[in-house]
Amino acid sequence: MEYAISDIHGHSQTFRCLVEDIIKLKKEDTLYLLGDYVDRGPDSKGVIDYIIELKDKGYQVRTLRGNHEKLFLDSMEDSETYSLFLHNGGFETLASFEIRNPSHLEKKYLDFFNELEYYIETDRFFLVHAGFDFTRNDFLENQYDMLWIRRWHHTIDKEALKGKFIVHGHTPIPLAEIQAMLPMKQYPVIDIDGGCFVKKPGFGYLCALNLTTMELLCQERIEEKPDFHF
Repeated sequence: MEYAISDIHGHSQTFRCLVEDIIKLKKEDTLYLLGDYVDRGPDSKGVIDYIIELKDKGYQVRTLRGNHEKLFLDSMEDSETYSLFLHNGGFETLASFEIRNPSHLEKKYLDFFNELEYYIETDRFFLVHAGFDFTRNDFLENQYDMLWIRRWHHTIDKEALKGKFIVHGHTPIPLAEIQAMLPMKQYPVIDIDGGCFVKKPGFGYLCALNLTTMELLCQERIEEKPDFHF
C-alpha cells in the first residue's frame, strides 16, 4: 500500500496514532509525507524524531518540503523571515527543540530539513506540498509554487498531467470538503490538509489518503495546544 499525509504541524501524538493505529503501516508499504511537519502544534521535534525513527527501522518513507520548513531554514539568514516564522507558529517549534533560535538546531535535524524533496512523481500521482501553477510553460519548474501557491485548481491542464492525479496539502479545508473531492472527477486533484491545528468546526483532522485504494483515513487531533513562554 501507498499512503500520503500532509500538514502534521507539530502534532506528534495524532501523527503516531494515524500511522500505527489507523493505517497500521507495514515495512512493505510506502508513506509519502507532504511537508509542514513543524510549527503551530506542541511537538515539532517529536514529529521529526518519529519520521527519523521510521526510516531507521526500515520503513519506506519519503519526505517533501513544506513552506514552514522553508521558513525555518530561511529564518536563519534573514531577520524579517525570522519574525514571520515566529508569527506562524515558530515559538512552539523552538520550544519543542529547547532552542531560542533556528541556527541552534542540532545537525541531524538540519540535515533532515535540507534533504526534503519538492515534489514526487509516481506512476499515478504527483505529490506536492502546496500545488503547481499550470499557467507556466512547465508546471514542474517553479519551486516557490510548490511550497506556497493557493487557489490554483482551475489552472490544471489535464493533458499535461497525462492521466495522473495530484495530491497536496497546505490549504486547510473541512473534512467534508476533502471527502467530497473523491473520486476526483471534476478536477484530478485532492487537498488532504484537514487543518489539524485549526480549532473550528469541521477542522482538526490529520488525514491520510491510501493511494492504492483511494480510501481517506483520518485521525482527529489528540493534542491541545499549550501556551509556551520564553
